[in-house]
Amino acid sequence: MNKQEFISAVSKKAGVSMADAGRAVNAMLDVIQEELKKGGEVVLTGFGKFETRKRAARNGVNPLTKQPIKIAASKVPAFKAGKGFKDAIQ
Repeated sequence: MNKQEFISAVSKKAGVSMADAGRAVNAMLDVIQEELKKGGEVVLTGFGKFETRKRAARNGVNPLTKQPIKIAASKVPAFKAGKGFKDAIQ
């Protein structure tokens, strides 16, 4: 399912127009992204938790040249599914 199909499904499920559903989905994604950018987390009880995780600097290998390279430390977005969500898909 791509984003447009998701918006269409939300529109039908909520009984709202595609435009309203699109604005709601985009607003939700923006809020999650902004909160993670600030270093916070978003917890949706029964669904899961969006958070950022720190990835340590490490050594790697360039697959083309086989030369060792240094990979910088970074922050990456992560999602941990909640128990209700896990139970719902089993």
